[in-house]
Amino acid sequence: MNLEKARFNMIEQQIRPWDVLDQDVLDLLFVVKREEFVPLAYRQLAFADIEIPLGHAACMLAPKIEAHALQALRVRKNDKALEIGTGSGYMAALLAAHADHVWSVDIVPELTKSALATVKRLGINNVTLETGDAALGWKSHAPYDVIMVSGSLPQLPPELLAQLKVGGRMFVITGDAPVMTAQLVTRTAEETYQSVSLFETMAPTLINAPQPARFTF
Repeated sequence: MNLEKARFNMIEQQIRPWDVLDQDVLDLLFVVKREEFVPLAYRQLAFADIEIPLGHAACMLAPKIEAHALQALRVRKNDKALEIGTGSGYMAALLAAHADHVWSVDIVPELTKSALATVKRLGINNVTLETGDAALGWKSHAPYDVIMVSGSLPQLPPELLAQLKVGGRMFVITGDAPVMTAQLVTRTAEETYQSVSLFETMAPTLINAPQPARFTF
């Protein structure tokens, strides 16, 4: 397998045609090697337009979803970022390439351990990986300039919104199957948020994600 050709094809045939045109994002996808974060059994599918299973009901999002999230979040060098759902550690590494520091949290200890080993091996030193339930955010280091939810939520909890700084941006996929919507949420003032719908997609729901009230008859 010609890795560099496959990477080029991923960017030019999957990601750019999906309206990811930010050159900084496209360049970053050449630098942070996706295959380093893919389980060995799926290495041949590292650049395919699919979710890659990680075990424990987790997966790597499709490459075009990851790229679209990066483009929407516009990560800057002084940003403090939170990722909810570490998975393989790939998105944390992408965020870390542009942010000051990234805290990434996963509820599954085995995923945290595996991602930490990869991050250390690649010499990425501005990422802190922690294990815990971050479905309502991670108050330990809040507030954040950037929040990346690497999974979906049936609804957006106010506790999570409150952890954004004014001017902060959050990428999150909300809703229930079969219709979920990727959103960019920006905190424009202390009590004001702006949400922009980016596209429809699907993603695994975070463990312990808060559920909306359901009518029963």
